[in-house]
Amino acid sequence: MQNQDQPAPRTIRIGAANVGLIGLDQALNKALTEQMEEEAAMEFLFAAIARENYVPTAAEPIYREALRAEYRRRQGLQGTEPGTLTVRVLGSGCVTCNKLSAMLFESLQKFGLAADMESVHDLDEIWRFGVTKTPALIINNTVKCAGRMPSPAEVEEWVREESEKL
Repeated sequence: MQNQDQPAPRTIRIGAANVGLIGLDQALNKALTEQMEEEAAMEFLFAAIARENYVPTAAEPIYREALRAEYRRRQGLQGTEPGTLTVRVLGSGCVTCNKLSAMLFESLQKFGLAADMESVHDLDEIWRFGVTKTPALIINNTVKCAGRMPSPAEVEEWVREESEKL
């Protein structure tokens, strides 16, 4: 019988895949509360998620680096490689969300920029960003708009502004 009190999985990017990990939020909160050093936090997080989730032996180094990046991100440190925009489109996957993604692709192409782009459809994940209305656009961990469709000019301006900060 399944434990009904089991926490919901937290989705993070591990390599090229998005993976839901049970118990990650609780472990992250404990590591942050105890202000663990980065290396110790990574080992603690890996041990915590390995107890609750299947981690292929060959993928352990990738999981460890993804957990390190997530810990750094939660500390407010940049989690992606320098010079790369991080773009998240939050929404149900509707026509409006798809249009917003298309506008982003066009803006990135126009400026010749690379970006780590992700569409987030899961409501729990959307709420973790502090967003309650969709579609929403987050660039480099900053909510640019929520609950409305921005104009192409606004999207271009936001992409340009954030790329200049890199």
